[in-house]
Amino acid sequence: MKLNEILDAAAEGRFPPPDGGTTIVPAPSPRDSGVIAFTAHSVVFMDEDPHWVRSTLASVDCDALAATMHPLFLTALLERTGRRTDTIDLLTVARALPGDPPVALREIADRDHPRVVRARKRRDEVRVWVTDTGEGVLVLGRGIAGRWETAIEVDENARHRGLGRDLALAARHLVPDGGPVWSQQAAGNARSIRAFQAAGFRPVGSEVLLLAPAPGSA
Repeated sequence: MKLNEILDAAAEGRFPPPDGGTTIVPAPSPRDSGVIAFTAHSVVFMDEDPHWVRSTLASVDCDALAATMHPLFLTALLERTGRRTDTIDLLTVARALPGDPPVALREIADRDHPRVVRARKRRDEVRVWVTDTGEGVLVLGRGIAGRWETAIEVDENARHRGLGRDLALAARHLVPDGGPVWSQQAAGNARSIRAFQAAGFRPVGSEVLLLAPAPGSA
């Protein structure tokens, strides 16, 4: 099974069996490798020797269900692949919605805009919108295994007014092909988690992305 098939099924509420196992699949692209932990089943997506992955997991002294997200295992992956990572995210997903977004937005056409440049490092077909006031930003693009992913930003002086929720909800109206839209929130970013869940995004697991080394890095 390919990663996109696993993700498509999860978006519909069909998850890998909660059997304590680990499924290893090829990386969907040279850019994208990582680990997703669903309930009692993990998926490692990377072009690496499956025997090495399983033996490394078995060597981690912890609850077997937690091994794929254990710092020792993740560190071993990073050292072996030369990749880097930022954090363990909560992985969430929502269905597309018809009609117009609940907040007025204008799309940025400038490909050199800092938010566009940053998003294109991790996503393809990136589109970025800003609110009329400039206090909020919404990003959509194709990320892991071609899935549509969204991210939002809200200025500090515009918080506590529901703008984060409205931006997350807007992503459900703007996703181009009417399919599911995914988002990741750092586990400690409670405000972002609340905003996305208020917009109807449901948690499906945790995710660690292993980022390719920056060009020219040692």
